[in-house]
Amino acid sequence: MDKKLVAENKRAKFEYELLDRYEAGIVLTGDEIKSVRLGHFSLVDSYAYIKDDECFVRNSYIKEYSNSFDAGRYGDNSRRDRKLLLHADEIAKIKKKIETEHLTLVPTCAYFVDSNLKVEIAIARGKKLYDKRETLKKRAMDRKRDNIE
Repeated sequence: MDKKLVAENKRAKFEYELLDRYEAGIVLTGDEIKSVRLGHFSLVDSYAYIKDDECFVRNSYIKEYSNSFDAGRYGDNSRRDRKLLLHADEIAKIKKKIETEHLTLVPTCAYFVDSNLKVEIAIARGKKLYDKRETLKKRAMDRKRDNIE
């Protein structure tokens, strides 16, 4: 099982404390998957939500595939909502945890497993400002330590 990283949401790791992680498939059109294979995919500013016992990711960006016959025909769908494929029991568990503990669902990275695109989503709790400062201090100390060694 070889994983090839396509996109990473580094901002999510800074803004949120990531608790539980889940691997989900994503529903894409043919042109979208071609564009993702070319590396034109971003999870920055995206988030996931559950509606009617289905999970979706909103605001993820996939650049329009330019070599397509239908390019630009159906308007700009680069940031449309895309369905995530999870088992019903996983969705129920996620929904319960999010509602009871007031958490959020954030996509952290996207990668290919064999020829299938997977999106890793995480149940997350927002960090406070002082937690973010601590993260920055820790990163600076680690960088300084690595430069000395």
